[in-house]
Amino acid sequence: MLVRLLYASRAVDTSPEAIESILAQSRTHNTACGITGILCYGAGTFLQAIEGGRMAISELYGHIQRDARHKDVVLLHYEEISERRFGGWTMGQVNLSKLNASTLLKYSEKPELNPYAVSGKVSLALLEELMATAAIVGRH
Repeated sequence: MLVRLLYASRAVDTSPEAIESILAQSRTHNTACGITGILCYGAGTFLQAIEGGRMAISELYGHIQRDARHKDVVLLHYEEISERRFGGWTMGQVNLSKLNASTLLKYSEKPELNPYAVSGKVSLALLEELMATAAIVGRH
């Protein structure tokens, strides 16, 4: 059974080294567990979609909730899926500094990443547009 989970959190340490450490660890772990996904990070905020088996996703989300590197972890969306949307990424990353502000404005009141202020479906639509417009780096 495949599921997709979308969550938001805030980074405790926003240094580039800390963010890269989170990405590197997630890519290694996710590959071993059959988890794919996409991570959007900007201004200290993470927006992440993860896909995989129900137990693997449940265990990963529980780990994220307990991870001292994250705070304000909020579940935005959860669904059973018939196929992956982010299957090409062990953990793709969106570089918000290179993103056109109009893309963010399409989905929110201000040109900034704030998944806490919009619905989970809106956040998922944003991630899908970013994927379609090739705004994602670090495919694997």
